[in-house]
Amino acid sequence: MNEIFLARPDDISLQMNDMINAFSEEVNLNTLCLDSIPELRNKKLVLAVELDQIGYCKAIYNFISKLYERDKDSLKGSSAVLLIYSQSDLFTKKAAQDIIFLLNRLGCEFMGHPVVEATMELNNLQTWQKIMDTSLKEISRDLCKRLAVRFLNDRREKNTKPQLAVLHASSNKTSNTLALWNMIYERLPNWSVIELHVENGMVKDCRGCSFKECAHYSSQQGCFYGGMMIEEIYPAIENSDVLIWLAPNYNDALSANLTAVINRITALYRKMSFYDKSIYAVIVSGNSGSDSLARQLIGALCINKGFRLPPYFCMMETANDPGAINRVINIEQKVESFAEVIEEYLE
Repeated sequence: MNEIFLARPDDISLQMNDMINAFSEEVNLNTLCLDSIPELRNKKLVLAVELDQIGYCKAIYNFISKLYERDKDSLKGSSAVLLIYSQSDLFTKKAAQDIIFLLNRLGCEFMGHPVVEATMELNNLQTWQKIMDTSLKEISRDLCKRLAVRFLNDRREKNTKPQLAVLHASSNKTSNTLALWNMIYERLPNWSVIELHVENGMVKDCRGCSFKECAHYSSQQGCFYGGMMIEEIYPAIENSDVLIWLAPNYNDALSANLTAVINRITALYRKMSFYDKSIYAVIVSGNSGSDSLARQLIGALCINKGFRLPPYFCMMETANDPGAINRVINIEQKVESFAEVIEEYLE
C-alpha cells in the first residue's frame, strides 16, 4: 500500500500541473498509463481531474469505465483522493461527488475531506485567505501538500465492538427504507446500536449563524436552536464510530428532516474531527434516483464534513408501495451481502 498511483489526462493546464507537483513534493507518485491499466486492488490512487467547459474529464471517465468493464470489485481494498480543477467557476463539487460514487461502488474507500478543488481563477479558495495570509496559488499548493501527507499516513483504527448510530425520519408502519434497514440489522453482529427518529418539527434547519457565533455555540457544546440536536443527536454522533443514514427518496433529494440534521452538524464539526467516523446509507426510491441521494450524502458528509466513506457504502433499492421492499427480486441475498460488507469492514 506504500506505492501511490496517479491517474491523469495527458494534456493538463498549468494549474493542474502545479497541484500535482505540490502533491508529489510530499509523496512519490507512479503515473498510470490509462491505455494499459495494471491491477489496482489494495492500492492508493490519486485522480487528477481537469474539467472542461461542460464539467467533463474524458480521460478520467474513460479510466473509470475500463475499471467497470474489468470487474465490479476492481478497486477492492483500495483508497483514493482527488485533485480537481475546473475551467469555470462550476462543476468541481458535482464531479467530485460523481467520481467518488463511481469508485466507491468498485470497492474504493475514501478518507474524510478527500478532495482539493480549484475553480477558474481559484475563486473558491478566497475564504481560506481569512486564515492563511498568502496568495490563492500558494493556498492551492498548501492544500495539495496537506492532502498528500494525510493520504500517505491515513490508517483506520478498527474497533472490536463498534458503536452505530442510525438516523431516520420514517414511519415504522409504511417505510420501505426502515423495513430494509431492519432486515440488514438482523444480520449484523450484536453491536451497540442507537436509533434516532427525527420526526417533523423536532429539528429546525440551520439558522446560518456567522462563523464566530457558530464557533461560540460549539465551544459551549450547543447550537442556537438547541433541542433534539443537542440533547440526542450530537452525543450519539460523538460516541459512535459509524453513522447509518436511512434515506427514502423525496423528489431525488434527502428529506427535509435529514437535511436539517446535516446542516446542524456544523456546530459539532467546529468542535471535533469526524475523520475516525464512517458513514453508511440505505436508500429506497419509488422509481429511480437513489444515486442522486448517495451523491448528496457523499458531498455533504465525506467531502464537506470529513466523515470516512467505506467501500460499497450504500445499499440502493426500488420499492414503491408499502411492503414492496419484501418483493424485490433477490432481496434476501442483497441484504445478506450488504450486511457482510459492513461486518467485514468494521471488524
